[in-house]
Amino acid sequence: MSDKLIPSTHWKETVAADESERFAGYGKAFAGIQARKSKKYGKGRALHRKQLTAAKGTLDVLDGLPDFARHGLFAEAGRFEVWVRLSNGGLDRAPDRMPDIRGVALRVLGVQGDSALGNGPAKSQDFTLINQEVFAFPKSDEFVEFVVAAASGGGALLKHLVKRYGLLSGPVRLLKMLKTVDKPFGGFASETVFSAAPMACGPYAVRVRLVPAAANGEPTPGASKDWGADFSARLAQQDLQWDLQLQPFVSEALTPIEDASVNWPTPYTTVARMTLPRYDHTSKAAKDFAKQVEAAVFDPWQALATHRPLGDVQRARKVVYFESQKGRDAA
Repeated sequence: MSDKLIPSTHWKETVAADESERFAGYGKAFAGIQARKSKKYGKGRALHRKQLTAAKGTLDVLDGLPDFARHGLFAEAGRFEVWVRLSNGGLDRAPDRMPDIRGVALRVLGVQGDSALGNGPAKSQDFTLINQEVFAFPKSDEFVEFVVAAASGGGALLKHLVKRYGLLSGPVRLLKMLKTVDKPFGGFASETVFSAAPMACGPYAVRVRLVPAAANGEPTPGASKDWGADFSARLAQQDLQWDLQLQPFVSEALTPIEDASVNWPTPYTTVARMTLPRYDHTSKAAKDFAKQVEAAVFDPWQALATHRPLGDVQRARKVVYFESQKGRDAA
């Protein structure tokens, strides 16, 4: 590894003086959107409202990991139960064929240690992953303003973008966003998904990705009609596997903590392997489990203190996710 890419503990967060006040405002804005959407669809999340399917399996932490990775959940080899929730990222319950961010949320059970929330022992170690390697915005303010405007319709969104970025740059920004959500997607069994934002790993900082095994198979033509059915059909036929990988911080210049729009150049290291065994999603037990997952909390702050989420986007999530959980009686 190049000397410039050696994992470093010299990262830091930069917290603005008005952050608490702004984040509280973000929480109220999302709570308002969530309440309006829940009147239409029934109680649900603010974002990633449409659950596609759920599954459970195991996460096997590997032995012999490098120093930067060997902390918290990855401190030693072992097996953990994991719940998986697959979702579309939008505010609505739109048809799967519509362009959208796709999400994979993991809830790793049986962890031991203090919670990142500072409220006692951690209940689980959660990971919230999307099919984008970076966020479309460097910080939470632009993202929140975008979502609030988008929730009011295309006209309001375009007006917001022109006001924020200018008459010429606003439409360009909109086209860029549409291109992002319209990124080709082959299905949850065959696509890599990313945390996009960092978390702590002991004294180090890392980003996370989940890489599907080749044995999971190639994308299925026409799967976009129903992503959940495509995934469930695969899982009914065979076990599915993924490698969970960590990517380390090396310097503020190359791997910034506070700018979620920058793609880190450091290599990923496989630290664990997730296996979902063959599963019949049509059974009563599977349907009951899917309801349990839909009601559950998947939150990057539901984590070990050793894996505290880092950066502006993650700190904003702490407030917004909690408001969303209260809005659906999950908090």
